[in-house]
Amino acid sequence: MPNKVIELLKTDPEFARFESFKRPYRNASVRFRKPITLEDRLEALNAAHLNVFLFRADYVDGCDLLSDSGTSAMTAEQWAQLMLGDESYGSNEGFFAFKEQVTTTFGSSWANLEARHPNLFLFHQGRAAENALFSILARTLPPLEKGQRYIIPSNGHFDTTEANIIANGIEARNLFCPELRDRASKFRFKGNMDLALLEELIETEGERIPLIYLTITNNTGGGEPVSMENIRKVRELSLAAGIPLFLDACRFAENAWFIRHDEVGYQDVPITAIVHEMFRYADGFTISLKKDGLSNMGGALVLKEGGLFVGRYPGFSDRLTDYQILVEGHPTYGGLTGRDLKGLIEGLATVVREDYLTHRIGQVQRFGHELHRRGVPVVMPVGGSAVYIRVNSFFEGTRHRPEDFPGVALTALLLLFGHRLCELGHFAFGRHDGEQEHLPAVNFVRAAVPRLVYEDMDLAHVAETVARLHSVRDAIPGVDVNHGRDLTLRHFKAHFSFKA
Repeated sequence: MPNKVIELLKTDPEFARFESFKRPYRNASVRFRKPITLEDRLEALNAAHLNVFLFRADYVDGCDLLSDSGTSAMTAEQWAQLMLGDESYGSNEGFFAFKEQVTTTFGSSWANLEARHPNLFLFHQGRAAENALFSILARTLPPLEKGQRYIIPSNGHFDTTEANIIANGIEARNLFCPELRDRASKFRFKGNMDLALLEELIETEGERIPLIYLTITNNTGGGEPVSMENIRKVRELSLAAGIPLFLDACRFAENAWFIRHDEVGYQDVPITAIVHEMFRYADGFTISLKKDGLSNMGGALVLKEGGLFVGRYPGFSDRLTDYQILVEGHPTYGGLTGRDLKGLIEGLATVVREDYLTHRIGQVQRFGHELHRRGVPVVMPVGGSAVYIRVNSFFEGTRHRPEDFPGVALTALLLLFGHRLCELGHFAFGRHDGEQEHLPAVNFVRAAVPRLVYEDMDLAHVAETVARLHSVRDAIPGVDVNHGRDLTLRHFKAHFSFKA
């Protein structure tokens, strides 16, 4: 045995880097796609009015990075579990197994799911859980004086979350941390909530805050993680004010990985223990299981028995049960099939594996670093679910005005190369009041990487394509909004055309 060579390899950083490229899985199934020509894509782009959401998915013959929601490739173990689904209408066996998995994945503080009042509610996806939470909350809260609204602060509400809050007459307030706005900052946890702003808001408007909502990771804020220190301090402020703390937990496992690898004091702590600590600070959480549930469908709303939320709103669970029966079906399936539940259980067990997370996040980071190496301005350090292109920096020095929405134009042109990304900035998060545009603080194009779907060479082609467009950015036209400028959630529905 060449012990000397082995010792050299153990201490060689390049060997460690090569090891990190290894996939902790192998492909068991592939699907061929039909060949698509440039003329095909151009015809489809015109038919979709330049809107990436309206563009036919079967014409995306490169990488579809529109979303990481429900786009994962499921594991062989998950597919095997689907065969064991119990499709009984009431109290199917998968529901009880799912409750046990919630305790295993999120910690013993969620173990009391057999309370007199139900506190685990299944939905077909996360936004349905959010709608249930905010619509029932709005009907539960006492009326305010005319002209006043309740406020739900967050480190970064995502588009449909914000829309659900606003639709129920509540203000969605984003408290991005200052490091996110600083392009030169190398701070790792740019997903944090601005604690000073939160404390000030509690002091001045605390009676109008029904709950605090913390997103892990922060999808709107560049996909950046939230530190355990920030979670803990937000919790301290919430406890002191008696305001419940909720987590938007879509990417909880990825957030835990960043804490383990980048936050002092957590390097030797297992991912599962970090997840348990994060959720110990919360009074409830909503989750789209289409992300870190590693499944194509599913969501949940979970309330902590004995937590601030249940204590503050004692009749909430009963009203939520009625809502769920009316909208989603029996509470023990919540709009899901029994086989969906079986796949979700396996997904929640898999997603906290260190080898899976290291490869998943490593792939996203290699993609981001390749874009950065090619001169494309992206949010750095790179997050774990997506790479965010800084639109303002991308078009810096060009003739474009914010109201030309060059980020929308960039995503439309990328479709001609077979790649689909998503503008999440001035158009997606902005609004038009009939007279002028109100622009948000962030302006990104997001390349969300589906889990277990693409390989590095696929993403390298996206990086090369974006870099080529960056090199001719002066020639990229802006867009006119032909339909939908004044609509809510307008980025899903709008029609565009390139400016002449």
